[in-house]
Amino acid sequence: MLEFLRRLYIYILLLLAQVLILNHIHLFGVATPLLYVYFAVTFHRNYPRWQVLLWCFMMGLSVDIFASTPGLAAGCLTLVGFVQTYLLEKLVPRDSADNLKASIAALGFSRFATLSVSLVGIFCLLFFALEAFSFLDVVDWVIKAISSAVLTLVLMLVIESLRAK
Repeated sequence: MLEFLRRLYIYILLLLAQVLILNHIHLFGVATPLLYVYFAVTFHRNYPRWQVLLWCFMMGLSVDIFASTPGLAAGCLTLVGFVQTYLLEKLVPRDSADNLKASIAALGFSRFATLSVSLVGIFCLLFFALEAFSFLDVVDWVIKAISSAVLTLVLMLVIESLRAK
């Protein structure tokens, strides 16, 4: 029950931050921080996969409702939640704790950065590819995806650094 309440708190906090603040930031007209991806990154090891998928789908759907992007964030974040469970298993040692949290403190900077870069990269590439729904302007699509991924990763690492202290 405590884990559910902690997840719900993070869910509400990230949703409000994304909808009220971050959706209105478009750095140089191309980079938008998509911090709600952080929600999918932070699930701990051996968290039930069906719950990861459900949480990620609900977070994406909530963002979609407020951002008028029907199903876009929900589908992309559900895929990230699916990949996160497998990627986390590959990155942590087998003898580590079953409830190991995906954080800098638990994984170390390099493993957490690998996990974050992979998941945010997948999310941003898929999100902006589906948003454009065309490969006519590939350069614009790649610039939006990479710049948004970098901005999102910087925000995630700042939050993780503050949490580690």
